[in-house]
Amino acid sequence: MEHLRHAANISIGRACGFFGLGIVTVMMGLSFDPLLATRSGAVLVTALTIVLIIRARGALTQDYRRTEMWLLLEDDQRPPVNCAQWAASTVLRDAYLQFAQWAAGLSILLWTVALLLAIFVGPSDEI
Repeated sequence: MEHLRHAANISIGRACGFFGLGIVTVMMGLSFDPLLATRSGAVLVTALTIVLIIRARGALTQDYRRTEMWLLLEDDQRPPVNCAQWAASTVLRDAYLQFAQWAAGLSILLWTVALLLAIFVGPSDEI
């Protein structure tokens, strides 16, 4: 099971990393307006959280042989065929939910920063 968890964390972590790179790129592109950049980042991280929750729900019915996690495993690390669907889908669901929890925490942080920026700095009308 530990090999499955490790492979699931690598697979989902890589996807979240690419999504995070896109979010950071958008925020840097909007850095001329810190409030807009923070709000955009908060919206995108919230969207990531929702996608991860949806994927966690779908992980229970997804064919385990078509997942990146399964492809990352060596043949000797894979569970027996009679319990592979249950093991793979359970581990994937748990990993998706763990990453969704982290993304939700980051989303809350970004929304809080956006609220504080709106209260203390206000919107930028320089353009």
